[in-house]
Amino acid sequence: MFTYSCLNPIASVGTENFTENYKKIDTNDADAILVRSASMKEMEFSENLKTIARAGAGVNNIPLDKCSEQGIVVFNTPGANANGVKELVIAGMLLASRDIVGGIEWLERQENTADLAKVVEKQKKQFAGNEISGKKLGIIGLGAIGVMVANAATHLGMEVYGYDPYISVNAAWNLSRTIKHVTDLNEIYQDCDYITVHVPLTDETRGMIGKEAIGKMKDGVVILNFARDPLVDEKALIDGLESGKIKKYVTDFVTPAVANAKNTLVTPHLGASTEESEDNCAVMAVKEVMDFLENGNIKNSVNYPACDMGECQSEGRIAINHKNVPNMIAQFTKVLGDANVNITDFANKSRGNYAYSIMDTDTNVSEDVARQLMAIDGVLKVRIIK
Repeated sequence: MFTYSCLNPIASVGTENFTENYKKIDTNDADAILVRSASMKEMEFSENLKTIARAGAGVNNIPLDKCSEQGIVVFNTPGANANGVKELVIAGMLLASRDIVGGIEWLERQENTADLAKVVEKQKKQFAGNEISGKKLGIIGLGAIGVMVANAATHLGMEVYGYDPYISVNAAWNLSRTIKHVTDLNEIYQDCDYITVHVPLTDETRGMIGKEAIGKMKDGVVILNFARDPLVDEKALIDGLESGKIKKYVTDFVTPAVANAKNTLVTPHLGASTEESEDNCAVMAVKEVMDFLENGNIKNSVNYPACDMGECQSEGRIAINHKNVPNMIAQFTKVLGDANVNITDFANKSRGNYAYSIMDTDTNVSEDVARQLMAIDGVLKVRIIK
């Protein structure tokens, strides 16, 4: 019997996938934790906790270093909410190109008189804007969301430029052939009327839309940020908005600096706030957890390497989270060999400072063998899968 707990409400369409072998509990002593936005930074994790699944893409609310060191595999659900975010990005471009919001707010302030229609006809020119068809859109980051935005924009008649030095094979296959894949980010800065950012927040990308980048952009550029707010240097952004260099800044992240800044359109973190996105994320998160707990397989982890040996067909399977250091495999095989346990299949993958090994055996692995493996220096967690 496996146990799980939910720190946030998780769509039932996802949790209904749990079989009778799973029980929901209210404590943090569960085998798995499902989470959306709840902060886990200050949480103390039980030794029993094996995995955390974030029903969404961002994992800023989860202490990844701490989880890695304790052998806790953290999953996210990349692409599950991509369509919801894509639609909001497209809406953001339309709202920025034509003063739709300003027009609606102006009309709400007018008295409902008999000549209101005439007043509207006289005043509507102040809310006139531009069409996005024929304009150049630059997309920085061609992951699941970036690819969807790119393909949708081409159907709206935009000329789309995409930049991603690490584009995956799958993303490349899904990308429309009309997208211009550029290798120099400056080309997007210099040529595009609209620029949207879809990259993860790292030390390298923090503040990437800063004074230097903005200085290279066209006058009147529209910048959209539906990825992470620290990707944009707020001081440089505000300076660009005040000077008119930036026509509009559209973002899904509310911060004191941009909430009431000139020429900003700020939505209250609505990117994945659709029923469909929440359902998709819940289903993916639960499936990731089940495959990991039942088979030891890792897919879409943000702190441990992908490792998949399918459903276990042998008598035994053991999974080991460990440091990525020399001589680990030799130590594992010695312990198993001394216990007369024969390895029938084996996988070892590494990611940075951490690694993960799965071993199928022709006999069951005893708790005593598991304890011996756990005693090896650098081993973080040992699980007998079968």
